[in-house]
Amino acid sequence: MKILMIGDIYAKAGRKALEEYLPFIMKKYQIQFVVANGENTSHGKSILQKHYAELKALQVDVITSGNHIFKNPEVPKYIEEVDDLLKPLNMNPYTPGPGTVVKKVGNKTVRVTNLIGRSFMDPADNPYYALEKIVAEDNSDLHLVDFHAEASAEKLALAWNFDGKITCLVGTHTHVQTTDNRILPNGTAYITDLGMCGSYNSIIGANPEEVILKEKTGLPSRFQPAEDLDNLVFSGIILETNDVDNSVVKIDRILITPDNQDEYR
Repeated sequence: MKILMIGDIYAKAGRKALEEYLPFIMKKYQIQFVVANGENTSHGKSILQKHYAELKALQVDVITSGNHIFKNPEVPKYIEEVDDLLKPLNMNPYTPGPGTVVKKVGNKTVRVTNLIGRSFMDPADNPYYALEKIVAEDNSDLHLVDFHAEASAEKLALAWNFDGKITCLVGTHTHVQTTDNRILPNGTAYITDLGMCGSYNSIIGANPEEVILKEKTGLPSRFQPAEDLDNLVFSGIILETNDVDNSVVKIDRILITPDNQDEYR
């Protein structure tokens, strides 16, 4: 099976990047299942229901999220009406919505689990405990984990702990794609961060001016999504698994920028 996992979609530019490149990628690489992190989809924070519908129309099968998922008041009203928009499983248990889901893809079952880190993040339950409970009861063919976390070591440690027990663990949240994609010794595919989809001429999706003001002066600054919609970035990985024994064959990065965009049209 060939699976595409897409990094944080940031605002209008991120949605445009998916619209522009996703159909071509799915056809070229014969993608059978798509997971995308959608927590920044609407103006950089959370995901409006109309934007959820846009991603579904582009054939995104499961949408994961992170610390911004409930920043828009629409989300608590519709997240329980759908099963393919995930909140982090180890987020406050009183928040609505699922943190894991199983989907049927041909003759295979694919579980997607969303977790959030605790280093430099808002309080959350122990991700090890949350994932152990799922793994102990899981009988799906493939298990994909999106770990939305700040610290690279926190992501890698969780992956090593569950090496051989899950199919893949990908990091999200930093919006910068790492080059450490690999298969761990017991067969779990890993990358520290998928990167983002959004404006290429930005600072992790936001206008450079506001970010620089805050970093340079320490003054309050409200970050706005970058408005350059002509120069886009699309980031993610393509995971290939063996249809016989469900083992990971390879994990390849995909990074589209203005420098190589013509290859993906």
